[in-house]
Amino acid sequence: MHNVPRRVPFVTIDVFTKTRFTGNPLAVMTDARGLSDKEMQDIAAEFGYSETTFVLPPQNPDNTAEVRIFTPVTEVPFAGHPNVGTAHVLATQGTLFGNPVGDRIRFEEKAGLVEVSVSRDDAGGVSATTIRAPGPLVSGATVTPEGMAPCISLAPEDIETRRHLPTFASVGLKFILIEVKDLDALARASPRLDPLTSLRQAHADEDCDCATFLYTFVGRDHLRARMFAPFDNVAEDPATGSASAALGAFLTTIETAPEERRLLIEQGVEMGRRSLIELTVRTRNGAFETVDISGSSVLVTRGELLI
Repeated sequence: MHNVPRRVPFVTIDVFTKTRFTGNPLAVMTDARGLSDKEMQDIAAEFGYSETTFVLPPQNPDNTAEVRIFTPVTEVPFAGHPNVGTAHVLATQGTLFGNPVGDRIRFEEKAGLVEVSVSRDDAGGVSATTIRAPGPLVSGATVTPEGMAPCISLAPEDIETRRHLPTFASVGLKFILIEVKDLDALARASPRLDPLTSLRQAHADEDCDCATFLYTFVGRDHLRARMFAPFDNVAEDPATGSASAALGAFLTTIETAPEERRLLIEQGVEMGRRSLIELTVRTRNGAFETVDISGSSVLVTRGELLI
């Protein structure tokens, strides 16, 4: 007798964009009950996106869902575009595990509770979702331009150091934040595994996969960015909300920050998948307090996986 395969519903969605086939693609397993950790990891590897999410009933009924996030090779505690996209999918779906999904959503994640607010258009459709990064700002070690440049195929003079040295930072997921001189340097960058492996070993205490988030200012509050995560099998990510949030929070520590600052981060341009990430960074008494990550998304496919 043949075993009858289980059917797992999924949706794919392009995040941080209003145009299909741009932005950052995400796969959402809208009912992941009964899946093992290995099956979740296998599904994430099969899709091959930078992240795939798995929606489960919440442990606390006051919350909307438990959400687990997997890259093609590992589970991560938090990420930006998976939360923005998953919230859009569930808000569009309208119900989850027999309960209505409203415009205030709370996800239980490894990094903590993620709060989401949903904006709707005049027809009642989801126009944007906004999440709040779950963790405090954690800044770690710095890296010299000479140590960082070989990791990203640039020369030391391509790295801008007037504001800061390359720095490990996190508000839920850790990255190396690197300001480069200009758009030309940003376009020339690419990851190199051997130097990155050495850097990762030298900074093992950071407990980081050495994902690099490169950026340059193109306006006072407008930045262009790229993100490389080769150890997660993500050669380049079209949009990285968690890294953008870490950068927005980190900038409050190196310059005089207003109580509220809005930043626009443009990413994925070099990949042909332009993404727009909106940040609202708040401080209190000159110290970082919260960072919100906002963006639009567009549904692409619906289907079932056979497990």
